[in-house]
Amino acid sequence: MSEAFDREQDAMIELQLVTRGISDRRVLDAMRAIPRHLFVDPQLEGHAYDDRALPIACEQTISQPYIVAIMTQALELEPGARVLEIGTGSGYQSAVLAAMGAEVFSIERHALLAQSAADRMNLLRRPHVHIRVGDGRLGWPEESPFDRVVITAAADRVPPLLWEQVRNGGLLIAPLGSPQQQTLQRASEARRASRCGDFARMPFRSFSSGGRFHRRFSWRLNPTPTIP
Repeated sequence: MSEAFDREQDAMIELQLVTRGISDRRVLDAMRAIPRHLFVDPQLEGHAYDDRALPIACEQTISQPYIVAIMTQALELEPGARVLEIGTGSGYQSAVLAAMGAEVFSIERHALLAQSAADRMNLLRRPHVHIRVGDGRLGWPEESPFDRVVITAAADRVPPLLWEQVRNGGLLIAPLGSPQQQTLQRASEARRASRCGDFARMPFRSFSSGGRFHRRFSWRLNPTPTIP
């Protein structure tokens, strides 16, 4: 990675993550280990470490760095954890999870995004990220149960089949709420939930109560959340 990207990445971690309460050193180290500029369009490389989401193919986005960090911190990962990710997108979140020692099973509905993400995993030598094209509402039952499930798309409820794939003692993270307002929720397999933070609507991907996916949205923090 060039010195310029190194400086921008260091600034991203200190100014966007640490100052907002991301305190898990393993999360910060993982974010530092993954070159975010490899996950954006080459024309946008100069903005890869900006404090915002950026467009990628299929009218989707790569999430704002802080959103990736807070969702990763909320998962409380241990090395070797098996994680189901709904919504691969660029693959950036998948790579960060793998950098923390997780084995990641990621589902993406767009074949183009899935293939691009898989190519990046090969480039970065992340063999513990498994990506397939499919309907995220169905999960990946043949690989279940999972220690953690992370849903990267806003929803008004969690699809029932995903609950069935959370291991006893496991956690599920999802942004839940209306199209105008989502709360990042963390719940145990017993469906006991706690709030991680509130977010106001900006362009992000969501699915309705019927489970239909719509276009991707990003989030804007309402106040700065803390992980309980």
